[in-house]
Amino acid sequence: MSSSNSRRGRHGTKLSRLIAVTAVAAMALTACGGGSNASGEDGDVVLRFSWWGSDARATTTNEIIKAFEEENPGIKIQGEYGDWSGYWDKLATQVASNDAPDVIQMDDKYLREYADRGALLDLSDVDTSKFEDVAVENGRTEDGVFGITTGINSFTLTTNPEILAEAGIEMPDDRTWTWDDYREITEKISAEVDGKYGAAAPNEPAGLQSWLRQGGKHLTTDEGVLGFEASDLSGYFQHHLDLMENGSYPGASGLAEDQNSGPDRSMTGTGTAAFGMWWSNQLGALSAASGVDLVPLRLPTHTGNPKDSGLWYKSSMLMSASARTKHPEETQKFIDYMVNSETAGQLNQMDRGLPANTEVRELVVAELDDLEALSARFVTELEEDLSGAEPIPPMGFSAIQDIAYRYELEVFFKRQTPDEAAQKAIAEMEAAIS
Repeated sequence: MSSSNSRRGRHGTKLSRLIAVTAVAAMALTACGGGSNASGEDGDVVLRFSWWGSDARATTTNEIIKAFEEENPGIKIQGEYGDWSGYWDKLATQVASNDAPDVIQMDDKYLREYADRGALLDLSDVDTSKFEDVAVENGRTEDGVFGITTGINSFTLTTNPEILAEAGIEMPDDRTWTWDDYREITEKISAEVDGKYGAAAPNEPAGLQSWLRQGGKHLTTDEGVLGFEASDLSGYFQHHLDLMENGSYPGASGLAEDQNSGPDRSMTGTGTAAFGMWWSNQLGALSAASGVDLVPLRLPTHTGNPKDSGLWYKSSMLMSASARTKHPEETQKFIDYMVNSETAGQLNQMDRGLPANTEVRELVVAELDDLEALSARFVTELEEDLSGAEPIPPMGFSAIQDIAYRYELEVFFKRQTPDEAAQKAIAEMEAAIS
């Protein structure tokens, strides 16, 4: 999971930041010198490890580092962390100046930004024998394995049961409901419950990815090009416009505000929307913010068949390593510890996703509190309905989120029709990943 700043900041960056990252990272190819080569006073190998996240994650990670150092005398880990919003700018600068950390917490949106430029170490030797295939493939390109999944999560419809009860609506059967059912339910909630709405703003790019997958397509393909047509995107925009016009959503201004709100201030976090699209490992934080034990549901389908839901396991994050590290063996040893050790798993719990190592996962799930256990069960029970991994995003993919959000607002504010917005959005997306 990326850090909880805003819907944009939590899942990606704006186009201007992408351009800065791309331009600076490209300089890494011509940078001279070595990589991290720190040594402690006693001759210990010192590895730098960078990650984004909250203060709570930092505390937990430092405990993992301490445990690793105790089990591996002669290796010291120097932690570097910050929030999501500044993490990628800093990493791009470090890579360009040949000062990259040895171990890098990575998001799949940026994997190719660095791997395809030769900035990351092939981690094929890290043990992934206890991982599901999809968790391994999430970090693999045609050139090797450049990211090791820490944990998995799934895109969900987070549901507020108290709002449903206020509207006199029972919890939907998420294995059989359709988008038509969803429109009817959310419209009724907005009409029946004062000050509440049926649904919160779309969450991109996962909302669009899910919609396309339900039609047998992908946002981007294995070849690194867009996997859909303007008519697909126009239909998606029209779907959300219909939800706004029938009252399921607030008006355009309310959607714009929710689009830029972090979990605590979102319509889900403030308890003003019955349904919101979020990643499964955010259930606990959203429940705490809203004061309600929220319930994760599958997204509706066009057919009412759960096999057509387009579900997939996403890497909540990955562990990568600098190709210029002077200590590749020790670096991979630490990554192995992060993803395969019971100690790290028990400390991380679900903060970096439901553990990718299935044996560690069983141990962790047995110790979770009720709400987190609910989220874990939800994710594991989806397996029978999964429809394969999402292709690894191509370079430039991180711009797609901002493009989708901007053109959704153009449609919501009636400045462009769904068809007009789709044509222009696709042109920008193609330019971003070309």
